[in-house]
Amino acid sequence: MDHSAIVRTASESGGSSPVLISLLCLFLIMGLVQVIRPQLLWRLNSRLQRGWVKNPEGTEPTGKGYAMQRVTGALFLAVATWMLVQQI
Repeated sequence: MDHSAIVRTASESGGSSPVLISLLCLFLIMGLVQVIRPQLLWRLNSRLQRGWVKNPEGTEPTGKGYAMQRVTGALFLAVATWMLVQQI
């Protein structure tokens, strides 16, 4: 099959899905929260630790842990943004 035929077939397949775009926007918001306020995510997740961990407050990450979460959030944001741009 010819390369141009493959590209033409892929472009005719319908475009972007509104559900996928909504999900990617939700991922962008989550990534922003992880970059700007990782403490907020820890507070939300610490509630889920009750019953599993004796002292949930003792599991709070250090400054380096929050810095690593910010780096991970920035990478996550970059990938989610790239995926959103590809869909639009």
